[in-house]
Amino acid sequence: QVQLVESGGGLVQPGGSLRLSCARSGRTFSSYTMGWFRQAPGKERQFVVGITWTGGSTYYADSVKGRFTISRDNAKNTVYLQMNSLKPEDTAVYYCAFARIYYSDYGRVSDPDRYDYWGQGTQVTVSS
Repeated sequence: QVQLVESGGGLVQPGGSLRLSCARSGRTFSSYTMGWFRQAPGKERQFVVGITWTGGSTYYADSVKGRFTISRDNAKNTVYLQMNSLKPEDTAVYYCAFARIYYSDYGRVSDPDRYDYWGQGTQVTVSS
């Protein structure tokens, strides 16, 4: 089992920044994939960004490229999502996800069905 706990959400004005954290605990794996997804009311869960633990390859949705940055701290088993230049359309519940398999292509990294464990989510609201 893997446990994921997100934090860092909140209310921010358009153009502002937030940093989300996802702390992982439980069983360890030598190679895996982690991702951030988001879901706005009435919409399907949407891929935001993913990172492979082996090699650290990153994959971004077009809607967040240049504004969001994913990073990791191996010692703390934590992945971060730095969100800059936030827009009202970024408003959603953000979820951290963990896949037990290392994926090396955007198609699989961005597919929510490929992930085995999910956090509880953290609300991000971008509004003036």
